[in-house]
Amino acid sequence: MQSDKAPDDRPARHPYGRDPDAIERPVFSAVIRPHCSLGRTGFRVVMGLCCLVSLVTSLVFLQKGFWPVAGFFGLDMLALWLALRVSFRRGRSFEEVMISQIEILLARVSPTGQRAEWRFNPLWSRLHKVEDDEYGLQSLAIVSRGQRVLVARDASPPERQTIAEGMTRALAEVKKGF
Repeated sequence: MQSDKAPDDRPARHPYGRDPDAIERPVFSAVIRPHCSLGRTGFRVVMGLCCLVSLVTSLVFLQKGFWPVAGFFGLDMLALWLALRVSFRRGRSFEEVMISQIEILLARVSPTGQRAEWRFNPLWSRLHKVEDDEYGLQSLAIVSRGQRVLVARDASPPERQTIAEGMTRALAEVKKGF
């Protein structure tokens, strides 16, 4: 009976010196989510304070006979509530980036759960960066065989720079291995 362990209890090595599982193991992996400045409690506090200010101001205008102003304050509160709801909904979206020896996987998941995926060969891919001296990294894209897909669209420039550095190191490591 032959064991798959080396005599000193180490796992046996691949005949060519490579780990066969390393091909599929991610060299780089990230989940990128848009920044949300308010949580549920913050939303309630902001809406409560704005409604209070709107109500007090509306009452002052009502007493002076300017009743249409109260309606406009109500419309403002409705617009603020809708804008914050859209922001929360958009905050449920995210991007996944995974780089392994055999592929780059970019997946975008919308707020409704719809998933879009792009797969690239890491040996034929490169990163395209658009940088501004004052504002930092403005856009990051994976380019391969004439296809260009933006990465970290909702990230801030410093976050996008960190992701770009990690992806650059991972692509260099993958290309060095071949």
